[in-house]
Amino acid sequence: DSSDDIEDVSLFDADDDVSRRSKKSKIRHPVASFFHLFFRVSAIVVYLLCELLTSSFIACMVTIILLLSCDFWAVKNVTGRLMVGLRWWNQVDDDGRSHWVFEARKVSAQGSKTSSEAESRIFWLGLITCPMIWVIFAFSALFSFKVKWLAVVVMGVVLQGANLYGYIRCKVGSRKNLTSMATSYLGKQFLRQVRCPGLWKAW
Repeated sequence: DSSDDIEDVSLFDADDDVSRRSKKSKIRHPVASFFHLFFRVSAIVVYLLCELLTSSFIACMVTIILLLSCDFWAVKNVTGRLMVGLRWWNQVDDDGRSHWVFEARKVSAQGSKTSSEAESRIFWLGLITCPMIWVIFAFSALFSFKVKWLAVVVMGVVLQGANLYGYIRCKVGSRKNLTSMATSYLGKQFLRQVRCPGLWKAW
C-alpha cells in the first residue's frame, strides 16, 4: 500500500563505512591545520610581492624572518604533535654532547589515532613543498645576483629544512635503523642475484 511507512535500512554496514570514511577525512584540529600553512605560505607570498608592497628591504626582511620563525616554532612544537603525533627536539647532556630526540604518539589499544588522514596530508604537503620552493628561490637569487636576498632565502631553507629533517627522522626512525634496513635490503638483493639461475648459466 502506498500509505505504508517506508524505512531505509543500511545494507552490509554501509553506515559504518560512511562514518569511518568521514572520520578519516575530517580535520580534527582546524586551527592547527590553518597555522601550519599560514606562516610558511605568508612568508613565501611576502617574498614574492615584497618589491611591489614596499621599497624598504629591511622591513621585508624582518617580516619574512618573523614569519619563518613563527612557522618554525609552531610546526616544531604544536602542529606536528597535534596533526601527525610526532615531535622532535635537541637536548644537551651533562657532558656537553648534543642529542636529537624523536618521539611518535603510541597507537591506542583499539588501534585508533587522534589524527586523521586529511590532517596528515595537509601536514606533509606543507612540510615538503615549502622547503622545495625556498630552494628554488635560493638558486634564483644566486643566479640573478640578488645577494641581499640570499641571506633571507637561506634562512627559509635552514628553518623549514630543519623541521623537514626532524619529522622525517621521526617518521622513519633513527639513522641506525635506516642503516640496518638498507644493509638487510642490499643483502637480500645480493642473495637473490646469487640464487638466480641465469647467473649459474653464465658461469
